[in-house]
Amino acid sequence: MNLERLFNKEVMSLDTYIMFRLKEETSMLKDELTARNRAPISLSMGAPTANPPKALINRLKEILDEDGIHTYSTPKGENYFREAISKYMKRRFNVEMNPETEIFSLVGSKEGIANLVRFITTPRENEFDKDVIMVPDPCYASYLQFIQCSGAKAYSMPLTKENDYKPDAEKIYSQIIKDGYKPENIKALFINYPNNPMGISSTREYVRTVIDFCKKHDILLVSDAAYSELYFAEDEKPFSIFEIDGAKDIGIEFFSFSKPYAVTGWRLGWVCGNKDVIQRLGKGKSTIDNGIYKALQKACAEILNSPEGDKYIKEGNMGYARKQAIMVKGFKELGWEIDEKNVPHTTFYLWLPIPRKYTSAFDFCRDVLRKSGVVLVPGNAFGNCGEGFFRLSFVCSDEKLREVIDRFKQDGFYY
Repeated sequence: MNLERLFNKEVMSLDTYIMFRLKEETSMLKDELTARNRAPISLSMGAPTANPPKALINRLKEILDEDGIHTYSTPKGENYFREAISKYMKRRFNVEMNPETEIFSLVGSKEGIANLVRFITTPRENEFDKDVIMVPDPCYASYLQFIQCSGAKAYSMPLTKENDYKPDAEKIYSQIIKDGYKPENIKALFINYPNNPMGISSTREYVRTVIDFCKKHDILLVSDAAYSELYFAEDEKPFSIFEIDGAKDIGIEFFSFSKPYAVTGWRLGWVCGNKDVIQRLGKGKSTIDNGIYKALQKACAEILNSPEGDKYIKEGNMGYARKQAIMVKGFKELGWEIDEKNVPHTTFYLWLPIPRKYTSAFDFCRDVLRKSGVVLVPGNAFGNCGEGFFRLSFVCSDEKLREVIDRFKQDGFYY
């Protein structure tokens, strides 16, 4: 029997997510690499490796004994959860968010973005009848898969040195129309600052132009702010799109607990912004899930505006600053031409060009894995504009990061 025939062609064309493919290949090579004193060191996954705040863990243990805590929640999120988020948005960004109408809980921001794409697009066979979503290139790889699986078109907005990583939305819009797509089918524009995979940030002036563009063309602005708390230079402190007038008229913003509090496995996030979009997204989600486990909601609601939570984030960011310095110094010793003034002080990623002797990011990352046991991500996994680059995550111990540099030197991986 061929039960795969039951799946639609978009799902059938999907490959396993790049991070899981890397994990599978690393697992297959583990014994061989270990025997050669090259036990795998993963610099691929964009996830903290530290334990969550101790105060958060202790409070969760207490909450587990509360009456009614193990019953269904609601997709919208418990009142205390949404109210804590509203307080956070005001405290952190000086932005007012109505917890009743402008905030909705998510089983992680990834789930929320995937469902949003599904809800705003309609699968169509004819290429030029497809709904279009404008996405940064390179971008979080899952955007491309969400859009592909929904039968829509992901249209590239190149992030390049030449455009100062600020693509001209109006120019790209005109090209979309010239290519044959219908203006009424251009549904959304995604931005992601600080950016995965590049770590770059943007300016209020640029985001102002994007807001104006989206309002002019009646396009939804989707801001992915998953890394808003990962910064270690005050002048690069991320901002919310809602700090800019008019953003609520056309935009929504996604946030995650995973990165700042190292609770990637807990799956908590939220979306906030335009009340009509939030409520419509919520109606769709209400048919899919029953909300986040209440104990997790309550514990995270309490850590979100606490001194313990703020201290944890500050100390974590100091650690990332130290780790970034280790990697920048090491790669400069290996011949990489890194201008430290231009290295972003956000996220836990380093985005670098592949060595000159290589023409393929995939080939370079494959060779590094098989020879040195170091797991990197080829840049083209994040979009066509990522070819020629690779991404590494400096989330493991300082000792392992230094060992990566030593292995590169010993195994001949110079720029």
